[in-house]
Amino acid sequence: MIRVVLTVLVAVALLAASIPALEDARTATTEEQLDTESDRIERAIGGLAAGSMSVADPSLAARTTVTVRAPSGVTAAPIDRLALVEAEQSGNETVAALRYRIDGSRGRTRPIVPGATAATVEVVDGPIALRTDGESRLDLRLVDDGGPTVRISRIG
Repeated sequence: MIRVVLTVLVAVALLAASIPALEDARTATTEEQLDTESDRIERAIGGLAAGSMSVADPSLAARTTVTVRAPSGVTAAPIDRLALVEAEQSGNETVAALRYRIDGSRGRTRPIVPGATAATVEVVDGPIALRTDGESRLDLRLVDDGGPTVRISRIG
């Protein structure tokens, strides 16, 4: 009987000691998945700008959609807020960014800067709130707004 009680106490102590490490792993996994989502948006913007020509009329503009998936489940930390915003980068340049807050911690911002494109990025009616527990679809249009501009808006 004493062995069973001691075994249970040791198991509870080990579990209590490992919970902070599990929470850190969940947060790191969620951050990595959100970084992957911002990379997917970057690639979609770059592909649209590189493979199309900008036009002045938005209804005729080249367009594509991208689905942003917020991590969820047992291995993901809870996301308090997730949004696509316009953020200022060095040199007063405005870029799109994925802004999120994980499990009550301070907010984080991940800039979305398509590398080889000369197009600017504009968040229409931003910031765009994204679902923290599922998928959000974004519409990307390449318009000529004094230069090639990718306008991002939310669908649905």
